[in-house]
Amino acid sequence: MGETMAAEELPDHSLYRQPDGSRWPVPPPAGYTVDDFFTLDLPPHTELIDGSLVFVSPQRAFHTLTMCLLEQGLRQHAPNGLRVRREMAVVLGKRNVPEPDVVVVEAEAVKSRRQNRYQAADVLLAVEVVSPDSEDRDRDTKPHKYAAAGIKHFWLVEMTGERDRPMVITYELDPVNKTYVSTGVHHDRLKLSAPYDIDIDLTAIDEL
Repeated sequence: MGETMAAEELPDHSLYRQPDGSRWPVPPPAGYTVDDFFTLDLPPHTELIDGSLVFVSPQRAFHTLTMCLLEQGLRQHAPNGLRVRREMAVVLGKRNVPEPDVVVVEAEAVKSRRQNRYQAADVLLAVEVVSPDSEDRDRDTKPHKYAAAGIKHFWLVEMTGERDRPMVITYELDPVNKTYVSTGVHHDRLKLSAPYDIDIDLTAIDEL
């Protein structure tokens, strides 16, 4: 008694049995907290949004290729003191742990290869590639939460055109109102001076 239970040792009353015999966690009355979230045995890329678990559907090839393209481009140009990571949890508050598709974080925030999260204060840029199952979250819910948490830069990536290439809409934080202001819409080339000098050929997705 008094010991912390591993995820697989959760008592039966905290689990809901499915017809196939599998068991799903039943959320607490007030929803999950960050501490709860990191003790649960969950499918990869599960997110915590407003205390609720959000599961990810299988992704299109566009999603994976775009993440690769942006990750490579961001890493190529990243100055010393910054690191680029993909699909890492970011703690925004007590009940919110989204997983941006790509993030740029302060190098000091990278502690070890066993690390499974970053704090919002460590994140300079969060990138979301819109998927059919997450359109509202990517376009509305997450940007508002990233801005409220003080993340300075946000990119929203949509699939557009006859060749299904990425369009990147870039945003910068208005620190007074804690909202994002659009700084541009980029189709074939992503050339920016903030958060640092970046030049990515978006058409290169055709070669991946």
